[in-house]
Amino acid sequence: MPAWVELPLLVAVAMVVVLAVNSWVAQPFVIPSGSMENTLRVGDRVLVNKVAYRFGDIRRGDMIVFDGRGSFTPEGTDKPDPVTGALRKLGGVFGFTNPDDSDFVKRVIGIGGDVVKCCDAQGRVTVNGVPLDEGDYLYPGDKPSDFPFEAEVPKGKLWVMGDHRSNSADSRDHLGDPGGGMVPESRVIGRAQWIIWPFGRIQGADRPRTFERSDFDRRG
Repeated sequence: MPAWVELPLLVAVAMVVVLAVNSWVAQPFVIPSGSMENTLRVGDRVLVNKVAYRFGDIRRGDMIVFDGRGSFTPEGTDKPDPVTGALRKLGGVFGFTNPDDSDFVKRVIGIGGDVVKCCDAQGRVTVNGVPLDEGDYLYPGDKPSDFPFEAEVPKGKLWVMGDHRSNSADSRDHLGDPGGGMVPESRVIGRAQWIIWPFGRIQGADRPRTFERSDFDRRG
């Protein structure tokens, strides 16, 4: 095969492989806002594991990327036109472009069946009456919530919050919306698994220790 044919063919095959991995396995995601500071900063690139929940359950404490249509944005929110969508997707393969306006990254606080509430006598968020120790990820100086709330999470839904609570429009702010602020598990794109850029911030996005407790499951 002539080189002038072989090289473009190899490039095309490589792009197909990269796009397939991007669509089904892992995808870079640009952090567009400060709602997850200081865990994630504006401009960080995270690698979203798209197969994490095909073989396991979504767990409290996970950072997830999700499609917020019907929960954080109106159900009829339009996606970009085909050309813009294709260019954005191509740029997104390498984490060069910002995500769609309907895509969000937040931390899972409650899963189906949980009662999430704020605040207890010490000003903490509780899950099924169990207080969360959020000191290792909550933005310095932030309260767990600037206003009280209580919500029971339906089966198949998630209650999510940003780590920078005073700068995060999350489930609390959408309680009165049609979706009740709850994110359907079916709209989860994947788990934010690694910070991959900038170079000095490369690290895994571990689940905070407070969510490893065994007493969250409701009794009775």
